Amino acid sequence: MTAQASLAPSQPTREHWLAVRPRLVLASAFMLFLELALIRWTGSNIVHLSYFTNFVLLGSFLGIGLGFLRVGRSRRQPYYSPVVLFGLVVVVLMFPVTVDRNTEGVLYWTSLATTGPPAWAILPVIFAAAALTLMGPAELVGRCFPELPRLEAYRYDLIGSLSGIAAFTALSYLSAPPVFWGLVVAICYGLLLTPRPLAYYLFLVTVPSLAIVTLLLSETLTAGAIWSPYYKVTFQQFRQLGVPVTDISVNGIPHQQAVPAAARLQWERQYGLPYERSSAPLDDVLIVGAGSGTDVAIALLKGAKHVDAVEIDPKLRELGGSVHPDKPYADPRVTTTITDGRAYLERTSKKYDLILFALPDSLTLVSGASSLRLESYLFTEEAMKAARAHLKPGGAFSMYNYYREPWLVDRLASTVQAAFGHKPCVDVVSQAGQQAVITAGASPSAQRCETQWAGAAAGTPAPTGDDRPFLYLKDRNIPSIYLITLGLILIVSLLAVRVVAGPFARMRPYADLFLLGVAFMLLETKSVTGFALLFGTTWVVNAIVFAGVLVAVLAAVEVTRRFRTPPLPVMYGVLLAGLALAWLVPNAWLLSLPLPVRAVAAVVVAFLPIFAANVVFAKRFSDTADATTSFGANLLGAMVGGCLEYLALVIGYRGLLIVAAVLYLGAFALKPRRLSAG
Repeated sequence: MTAQASLAPSQPTREHWLAVRPRLVLASAFMLFLELALIRWTGSNIVHLSYFTNFVLLGSFLGIGLGFLRVGRSRRQPYYSPVVLFGLVVVVLMFPVTVDRNTEGVLYWTSLATTGPPAWAILPVIFAAAALTLMGPAELVGRCFPELPRLEAYRYDLIGSLSGIAAFTALSYLSAPPVFWGLVVAICYGLLLTPRPLAYYLFLVTVPSLAIVTLLLSETLTAGAIWSPYYKVTFQQFRQLGVPVTDISVNGIPHQQAVPAAARLQWERQYGLPYERSSAPLDDVLIVGAGSGTDVAIALLKGAKHVDAVEIDPKLRELGGSVHPDKPYADPRVTTTITDGRAYLERTSKKYDLILFALPDSLTLVSGASSLRLESYLFTEEAMKAARAHLKPGGAFSMYNYYREPWLVDRLASTVQAAFGHKPCVDVVSQAGQQAVITAGASPSAQRCETQWAGAAAGTPAPTGDDRPFLYLKDRNIPSIYLITLGLILIVSLLAVRVVAGPFARMRPYADLFLLGVAFMLLETKSVTGFALLFGTTWVVNAIVFAGVLVAVLAAVEVTRRFRTPPLPVMYGVLLAGLALAWLVPNAWLLSLPLPVRAVAAVVVAFLPIFAANVVFAKRFSDTADATTSFGANLLGAMVGGCLEYLALVIGYRGLLIVAAVLYLGAFALKPRRLSAG
């Protein structure tokens, strides 16, 4: 058989009513949409997933890889996918995991105990169900690959993936509840799964799809939830000591209260301490984490002439505007900005008399970044220095929260001390829950401490930095709960690949593609976290970055298809040079650039290695003898890369570039010899 013949697509079987190209685009869009919807929806009902967001992502990657490997081993339609998805929806709605506010305990990196199934019982179910559910759409995508030339199939797969991101982003922008996600999923199942035999189609596709939509509609109508881009927000209104109170929960976790300012000051001393510890006038006040508006109302009550209120979640801000008794957001002295606090500090040129971090605890992670919370970059030493740079002479910075651990109070106080150059005021208002207020003036004379802080206790961890912004991680290691979980995931994945795909020897020729998948996932994580620092951890930035990665991949494919590209050794050299550039360019320098220039520089630094890596992949993939097996091996590599993301807890996000470089060198060493010159 000639090389040309071995690379030629097989003849389409026309078993489906849709032509192969639109079917591939639709199936790829459906696959990515379903993955994003599962991550978003399961996390809103199973509180454990607020701290394991990539748990569903890893299950999805496993399922997608298995779906590709299953192509050719069965001609049956993947009718199992809607059935498994229906079962997953039933389990999540019947056994949600929420936080019990009346119980003390530690929940990963936050506080309070849970009600519902324990993590060891529910997480394996979620992981397995996500894998089986995504295996169906992936198999539908994989069946299209043999009918097209390699890179053309990959091209349409990327176009579909971009369409899936766009669809989910649009629904997030519209704050659409999950019933609309369910409708999209049901329509895609109906279009992609052929109605032959009809009985199978009715009972395994139509009935489960309609049931999923019905259950999600019931959840939407009964929970009374508001779906923000980050949370499932629920609230309850009542009166406490004759005062109107609105309790607000997100993803089943008690989050904040909308309470009149006077009552809040009377009930909890911490809310008034920032104003007692500062000697500056309140002409301009910045509140980061404005939420439902209580902190804004307090600032106005204290006499602030103008308040800039920064809140990352638009729906929490809208809810505060409608339910807060004091109506602080209707006050003409208040200006609201929807972004994350660090991004605001890096962009604004304003100076303030008081900057207040008001309980900024997001209770969720950035999607696609293994351990980065929405507010992680707000508590680094660099962030505190940015806050100090925006203080007027005589101004003050203050932060308060329920820190739960004494070492955490000391760590934050040490971070403020390092940034401001002198000891802050530290008021531990209540030992229960370590309710504390930390205040620092622009100079020592600008703060009025009741007693001097004794300094950090022995054993207090060092301040966090932008490269390792893990405030709640006391030791420089990977917590055992993650190691055990990831180990079990890898064991289950190996067994699943063996059962579904047969002997591992089938994938042995594509070991280099497997390593390319591992390394690329680390590159993607570094890009997501880097752009989150440079432009904000908002969902919009996250969606743009993921779309940008796919556009860079698509550009690499188009260049490889249309032009003669350098041989693989040269492209590997370009890739390693791109990694070296990303290593050498410091975040501090990028943050110092004007926003438009910063955007251009960040795109070049982040996407040069991504582009080169995908030219390498496209050249290698176009030469494979088995498109679906080679692509499946690459996807399984991405799943392993998702596990290796947790190395950032030890070596930082910058260190992931070194790991990626080693993996790319390994892929180069394992590539077939005949590709070295061609």
